[in-house]
Amino acid sequence: MQQRFASVGIIPIAASTGTLGARVAVELQNALAYDFTGGGGQVGKAYDLKITMTSQVQQVIVDITTARPDMQQFGLNASYTLIETATGKTVLNSSTFARVSFDNPGQQQRFANARGQRDAETRAARTIADNIKSRLASYFVAGT
Repeated sequence: MQQRFASVGIIPIAASTGTLGARVAVELQNALAYDFTGGGGQVGKAYDLKITMTSQVQQVIVDITTARPDMQQFGLNASYTLIETATGKTVLNSSTFARVSFDNPGQQQRFANARGQRDAETRAARTIADNIKSRLASYFVAGT
């Protein structure tokens, strides 16, 4: 199976430079690249993996006295296509999502809130990478 994963090339995920989406895209791409190759090099590219993603932050719990969020949720949606390099044919087309919550400890702790959101983004990207790897494994074993 590792040989099949190592033959998958990941097309850079499109995101505007310097945005939240760009950091999460790199996080997702790096997680997949490591999962596919184990840190080694790619072996004869047989497939291209194209991923598009969107993200959002939602306020889940709001303090009724201050109207500030106490808990937020980071959502990441990803659509991906596996393309056979030799033929250019799409062999797999699917989507996945992740929802991760994080606390907002108050206005006085802005750094803690920013760090909580960043950790949530990283966890969501890791979840998406795991979901994509599982789906590709299913394709490589069953052919569907």
